[in-house]
Amino acid sequence: MATSRQQYIDQYAGYAMEQMRRYGIPASVTLAQGIIESANGQSYVASTANNHFGVKGTYNGNYVLANDDRPNEKFKKYDNVGQSYEDHSKVLMASRYQKYTKNLSPDDYAGWVRGIKAGGYASDPRYVSTVVSVIESNNLQRYDQMVMAETKQGNKQSNATSQVPNLKSTGMNLPEGNYSMPVKRDSFMLITSPYGKRKDPLDNSKTEIHHGIDIKTKGDAVLATENNGKVIATNHNENKAGGKSITVEYTRADGTKTQVQYMHLSEINIRQGDTVNAGQKLGVSGNTGSRTTGEHLHFGVINVSADGKRQWVNPAAYLAEISQKGNLRIEAQHNGKDLLAQYQAGGTKVTEQKQETEQTPESWMNKLLSSPDAALGGFGSGEGQGLTGSLMHMLMLLLMVAMQQEGKSKEEKMQALTDAAVNRKIDLSSMVTGLKSAELSITNNDKAILTTSDGKQQYTHELTESEKTRISQILSSDSDDATKRQKISSMVMAITVSQQASRNYEQIETQQSQTLELQSNVQRK
Repeated sequence: MATSRQQYIDQYAGYAMEQMRRYGIPASVTLAQGIIESANGQSYVASTANNHFGVKGTYNGNYVLANDDRPNEKFKKYDNVGQSYEDHSKVLMASRYQKYTKNLSPDDYAGWVRGIKAGGYASDPRYVSTVVSVIESNNLQRYDQMVMAETKQGNKQSNATSQVPNLKSTGMNLPEGNYSMPVKRDSFMLITSPYGKRKDPLDNSKTEIHHGIDIKTKGDAVLATENNGKVIATNHNENKAGGKSITVEYTRADGTKTQVQYMHLSEINIRQGDTVNAGQKLGVSGNTGSRTTGEHLHFGVINVSADGKRQWVNPAAYLAEISQKGNLRIEAQHNGKDLLAQYQAGGTKVTEQKQETEQTPESWMNKLLSSPDAALGGFGSGEGQGLTGSLMHMLMLLLMVAMQQEGKSKEEKMQALTDAAVNRKIDLSSMVTGLKSAELSITNNDKAILTTSDGKQQYTHELTESEKTRISQILSSDSDDATKRQKISSMVMAITVSQQASRNYEQIETQQSQTLELQSNVQRK
């Protein structure tokens, strides 16, 4: 944390310059606002929430309470200061400010401050003179000139700012060197649960803050992400919440540290105190611990300040930076979106480009089924890809037909497809009339199991080859989705009725047998 104005300037000038490159806001204005609003980085919300501009609200569900216009208002709590600078720039991109600033020169800092004030940023009548005074008394306008000179020279990596990484929104300042993703993938890691607020996976009636990302794995080697990491903790107790786990710490030149956590492992192959390098095997992924619902790697990141303060970080920010530094070109896909994109160089423009080519539910389904990177067992898709592949393809197509009736949003469809691929089951209740519930699942030994309930009893049936063929024919036909749903519903009902009749027959036979046995016993007497 900065302790004086000059220290603050030295520490964060690079961040302000990057915001100027990306959004055109004079670095001098951003830096002066940060100085004033964070009290040189020493205000309560700056020191506890990395919030240097007093932005109110929540960030990934996180906030701190502080008194401002009213007692106990919510202020955004960021993972790092870089995110605060980025979020502040996005605030100033709002139309109420842009109508006053869009035609101003990048070095017209006084004009920008007046425009921001006119847009309603501050009510203090002395605001413009205060900000301009901070800029001029500290010669902050020199940073505007440096960025403008870079632009003219076409040099985005000048010596003046080489200490600040391209990924300014992460604020992590990783050194140049060798890097590795935590698991080996060719194209993408499948993220089943991102960082931030979510429903408790063990109790959906509750919410929690997920301090990490969950990467789908299948007996994968888990790897050190950087060179010269020190293993500071290992846990071999499978009964703890995180199961078998490892923590590796990387020390930075400025005295800060980054701690990387790996949880729910099946094996640990290193010892506490070991030094590890990028790509080195630390253990094997698994499903250990009391807080897990299936095999995955929980990957967490903590920043430790020079004075020992610990702060959880969105691992997507960390992975985005090591992806760039290591030229890894690996995505972190969650429901068809790359979580690393928001942190990549180019910022908003890159995100917009990604959105233009954003996956559809159909393309996301095919990606999940066809890529070994999803770590779902190598399903493959379509014919010729093995029994599991064709069964999963049938399952997912069934889900797509069911969702057309349910009116789900695109995001809900993407999530449902991910859940189905990971859990190997789908809910068909909405398709089938006359039953309380219906579910189709695929077992680990490649059996398709239909489970239905009429509200009184539950029925379980393994689909025959002819039944699976019939379902596939319905799904591949030219019929509309409504007709497909009707035919599938009729099949499920027919199977259930057959199961009901069979169970009733068994019950009648049992009752008759018991009656005959009773009569026989009476005659003996």
